[in-house]
Amino acid sequence: MGSNPVSRDFYLDTPGLVAQKLLGKLLVRPGMAGRIVEVEAYFGEADPAAHAFAGKTARNAVIFGPPGHAYVYFVYGMYFCLNVSCEPEGRAGCVLFRALEPVYGLEVSASGPGRLCRALGITRERDNGVDFTSPVSGLQIQDDGFVAKEILITPRIGITKDASRLARYLLAGNPFVSKTRG
Repeated sequence: MGSNPVSRDFYLDTPGLVAQKLLGKLLVRPGMAGRIVEVEAYFGEADPAAHAFAGKTARNAVIFGPPGHAYVYFVYGMYFCLNVSCEPEGRAGCVLFRALEPVYGLEVSASGPGRLCRALGITRERDNGVDFTSPVSGLQIQDDGFVAKEILITPRIGITKDASRLARYLLAGNPFVSKTRG
């Protein structure tokens, strides 16, 4: 797209604020891009649903590190999930990418975190720890000037701990957000 990635300062806020700021931005991989239309915030060691709840480990170290880095994990033995670290270094927090609206180069659905990673070819081995803020990174978040008109906030999807917390943010009326059951 020719844009620069958003700066590291963009990610210094709490996960809830970063989540809202991410809506409408572009998630870019060379040759493909999608508009971020749905995310979930995870609030570090104070959030029982967060990977950081039990403290820092080798697996989750990225979300305790500098903000603006990719945290990729494997779930259900078949899906990768992509997050971006936020908060100042040493404080855990992250935002999970749940859905993208295709902009270019995406030929399959990117609705749901597993499908999103599959569509962009994201794996833990290749992408965990990648710096979204680097101009030479193969995975960036860019701002093309899109402004979100209405943001809906709902409980997160598919978790059992702290399931009622309002921490899922989505662009109202966007047809590419995850479909919820029931």
